[in-house]
Amino acid sequence: MNEIVQMLSYHFMQRALLVGVLVSLCAALLGVSLVLKRYSMIGDGLSHVGFGALAIASALHLAPLAVAVPVVIVTAVLLLRLSENKKIKGDAAIALISSSALAIGVISVSVTTGMNTEVSSYMFGSILSLSRTDTVLSVILSVCVLALFIAFYPRLFAVTFDESFAKATGTRTEAYNTLLAVLTAITVVLGMRMMGALLISSLIIFPALSAMRVCRSFRGVVLTAAAVSVGCFLAGAVASYFLETPTGASIVAVNLLAFAVFSLAGKRR
Repeated sequence: MNEIVQMLSYHFMQRALLVGVLVSLCAALLGVSLVLKRYSMIGDGLSHVGFGALAIASALHLAPLAVAVPVVIVTAVLLLRLSENKKIKGDAAIALISSSALAIGVISVSVTTGMNTEVSSYMFGSILSLSRTDTVLSVILSVCVLALFIAFYPRLFAVTFDESFAKATGTRTEAYNTLLAVLTAITVVLGMRMMGALLISSLIIFPALSAMRVCRSFRGVVLTAAAVSVGCFLAGAVASYFLETPTGASIVAVNLLAFAVFSLAGKRR
């Protein structure tokens, strides 16, 4: 207990836990809709785009989040439009854009600053290096994502379960699909600092899949996924601190363990 109190006394841990809890909550809530709509891999694609944008911003000495957020939002909307195109399927569109953005980011880094600590943190995650400015911006954006999700929860529920019926009843399905894509883009960019471009999709997928093993209602899955996501983040962050392991990998390992437990519980039911 004394060691935990000492851990919480550090400012960098306070910032990491605050941002991590909010981002985990956002990822879990959005992840339920993305998994049910079969858009779960969009997080992986957007994280590669985010890495490319962050690499270019680092090379040009610009504010990383200020560059990455609008770029990833535009890409998310573009991916949504491409997934509706019969000539290019959704998974092909994600692979096309993500691999291109990742290649551009690597080239930008190699010809300018090289793979420095800042760029590496966005690839593999380094939540303990959050600055005060990044923390404030991350908290503001996370609260906005949560507020919009709660405000439009009934509409997002409608377009998630039966988009055709929702459109027939007059719901502007394209607008709410776009809103879902924008909220996902913001969450992915914020989560990259915590999990890295290689692991951020796990933060979206694992809690939703774990909750679906034991819950049968949409609201039950959403609430359970939120609780699982926050709990796994806290457990992973604490384990990372005491075991001196990478934070992102530790959080994924805890999520994997939780998925196994929920799967067993679902079979027993």
